Amino acid sequence: MFIEDLLKEFKFDLQIKNYSNRTIETYIYNSNQLVKYLNDYHEITEIESVSTVHVKKFIQHQQSIGNKATYINSLIKSLRAFYVYLVEEEYISLNIMARVKLLKEDKTVIKTFTDKEVIKMIGAYDFKTYLNARNKLIVAMFTDTGIRCSELINLETDWINETNIKIFGKGSKWRYVQMSLMLRKYMIRYERIKEGYFKKLNKNLQHDNYFLSRSGRPLTTVQIENVVRDAGKMAGVREDIRCSPHTLRHYAIQANLRNGLDLYSCSRIAGHENIQVTKRYLQGIETENILEMAQNTSPLMNLKGGNNISTK
Repeated sequence: MFIEDLLKEFKFDLQIKNYSNRTIETYIYNSNQLVKYLNDYHEITEIESVSTVHVKKFIQHQQSIGNKATYINSLIKSLRAFYVYLVEEEYISLNIMARVKLLKEDKTVIKTFTDKEVIKMIGAYDFKTYLNARNKLIVAMFTDTGIRCSELINLETDWINETNIKIFGKGSKWRYVQMSLMLRKYMIRYERIKEGYFKKLNKNLQHDNYFLSRSGRPLTTVQIENVVRDAGKMAGVREDIRCSPHTLRHYAIQANLRNGLDLYSCSRIAGHENIQVTKRYLQGIETENILEMAQNTSPLMNLKGGNNISTK
């Protein structure tokens, strides 16, 4: 069987299983990298001719052209998913990807905003106009909840409860995130301004999205990235920090960890696949923050009945 034909079937199977468009595109694009390599360097077009050695040579090729371990591992993960499908459909009997191990990745320290920078970013917008109120709340919501950009775009009004927000997240999974009293206060003001703005325009809203453009349409990724980037410029954020929704997500996760939220709960709120992903955020917490956390969790200070310890 030709590999390209099997990839078309694989894509169709992913669509049936309701994978996100982004995941499908990633799997197919990554798998096609192997197809092109096999054709260009080994003149192989049929799945039966592919061996573990060919895949390992493909990985060596990726290393030789300067691709990092993180990128190559994403290729390997996509190919693993493809080969699982091939075995399940009985196109092959042996999963050659089972013998291919992930590369060791360099540990990257995630740098993000300081508290002062975030305060200035939220303060960059006011409640004087609809767009300003919306932008202020966008920055505040990223800060308070740590949700992804796509999750904020898709957020619907009916998903907001009194004390939490229902999120439709990565992998088509639902979860709940916290909503502080301060965020709720901002939301009430935004909702009032939003209602008045569209009422004045005499416009019947056609979309249920919580955040809308000036014309009543759902926001795009680029629009939200511009909101955060402009807030960073107005706040004078350090040049080596990327002002993006994802950096605000990093900030929110690290802030939760700094403020004492346990790793498991933080992982659940962030919508991470496993706790190992959340652990990466611990590496970016500065030493002084760790020492401050340790002061608050001091075993001696938190002894039950510790106030009765004799000082003689």
